[in-house]
Amino acid sequence: MEATIALRLPRDAASVPVIRQMLDSSLNALGVQRQIREDIQLMLSEACSNVIKHAAASDDYMVRTELCHDRCVIKVVDAGKGFDFTGAHEAPPGAESGRGLQIMEALADKIHFDRRKEQGSIVCLEKELRFDKDAPGESLLLNDELEFR
Repeated sequence: MEATIALRLPRDAASVPVIRQMLDSSLNALGVQRQIREDIQLMLSEACSNVIKHAAASDDYMVRTELCHDRCVIKVVDAGKGFDFTGAHEAPPGAESGRGLQIMEALADKIHFDRRKEQGSIVCLEKELRFDKDAPGESLLLNDELEFR
């Protein structure tokens, strides 16, 4: 089984809890462990918040999440001017903002940034899924026999 959620959202702070709740409900229904779900929610929130704050040339953005086997892959795509991730720096101790990239890097198993100059940016986050005992996700996501060929 493979599950995909793809949404085009307005570049508005009210959109963040919507995609968070949709993804968390799916992960919870599959029996993904709570700590993993919380990490994914925080990574997703940071990526979406960065788009809302920094992608000024864009009216909307897209979030695509894929659950396949033991992975959750999240892509957050904006159509702004593109963000230069190489110039990002660590927030100083005690700073109240500017920690989004650090948080995503700390929580994701894999992270990839793609700057498409004048076409926006893509943040790709991957997290390994771990399931509660006897969770439906173990048999649905991890079963190769159910895959579409």
